[in-house]
Amino acid sequence: MDINYWETGLFIIVILLLVIWLVRRNRKDEQTFEKEVIQSELKPEEEKDHDEPSPG
Repeated sequence: MDINYWETGLFIIVILLLVIWLVRRNRKDEQTFEKEVIQSELKPEEEKDHDEPSPG
C-alpha cells in the first residue's frame, strides 16, 4: 500500500488553514455580536412611549 505523502501533507495543510480561518471568523463575529448586544442594552427604546395615549 503506497501513501502519497505530498497529497496527504497538502490535505492536512488545507484542513489546518480552514480551521484557522473558521476560528478567526468566529471570534470576529462573536466580538461584533457582543458590541451589538451591549449597544442595544444601553440605548433606550424610542418606539415605546408609555406617556402618550394610544390613538383610537
